[in-house]
Amino acid sequence: MVKIICAGYGGQGVMATGLILANAGMAQNKNILWLSSYGAEMRGGSANCSVTISEEDIASPYIKQADILLALNDVSIDKFERKILPKGFLILNSSIVDKTRQFREDIRIVRVDATDIANKASNPRGANIVMLGALAQFTDLFDVLFLKENIDRYFIKNGKYIPNNAVCFEQGVEQSDWLRK
Repeated sequence: MVKIICAGYGGQGVMATGLILANAGMAQNKNILWLSSYGAEMRGGSANCSVTISEEDIASPYIKQADILLALNDVSIDKFERKILPKGFLILNSSIVDKTRQFREDIRIVRVDATDIANKASNPRGANIVMLGALAQFTDLFDVLFLKENIDRYFIKNGKYIPNNAVCFEQGVEQSDWLRK
């Protein structure tokens, strides 16, 4: 069982990120649970979702401890870093997260300049896709090619195919790196 929290500001594609992960899990015939949470303001306010992917039945939508936190901003780290399991992953958007920030010593940190990469790829709303590239590169949750194909399927199914998503994803794979293993 893998428990993931995706968090950021409303409008950063947090919910879509969780749904992409949930759909990829379903494509592997796994049990999934996706649960969203929005701040009062929606766009610009806090937004997060949790995704549980499992071979077994999933008893509860609540995540006490997460294996992976995808954090698109500092506020998300403030709120959820304590929930990451020891040896779990914090994948952070280093374009926005404070460079001097200190993190727990017992977690693995992956950084990727998601916002900057998305802007350079002419896809300013693609930072979440860059983050998924980093997730595919550094975790064994999904094969890189499999997740890339599932991102395309998700957007095509929703009538929003975005060719530059592929560039964002590939750059997330290539330009992410360990801050701490």
